[in-house]
Amino acid sequence: MILLDTDHVSVLLEERDRRHAQLRARLREAGDSLSISIVSIEEQLRAWLAKIHGVTDPQRQIVPYGRLKRVFTFLREWPISGWNQAAADQFQQLRSLRTKIGSQDLKIACIALANDALLLSANLRDFERVPGLRVEDWLN
Repeated sequence: MILLDTDHVSVLLEERDRRHAQLRARLREAGDSLSISIVSIEEQLRAWLAKIHGVTDPQRQIVPYGRLKRVFTFLREWPISGWNQAAADQFQQLRSLRTKIGSQDLKIACIALANDALLLSANLRDFERVPGLRVEDWLN
């Protein structure tokens, strides 16, 4: 399985991004199942909700509401890898080892580990600190 980090999801959501078509093609050619972590979905939703709530002018809320809708439409096409007991156990183990990585990234890494998945992320430096995690960047 291939698990997409939030940065790869963002590129797939933004068709105007110069990397969009190339990433889509590479994912089609991968021949492996694809998934998005529930944590990446949380990050996408938090970002768009913050933009909506940061603007009081209803006219200026049109675009962020449209983008939020686009996220939901996009997600209908994707399997979602959830936060489960195996991921939570991995999280506790890596926290006890004092792995230097932010909580959200660590949760995504733990979902990848629990599913024996290759994680696609542009954030290689932080994820390389997670023992046993396979991580690659398909955006650069």
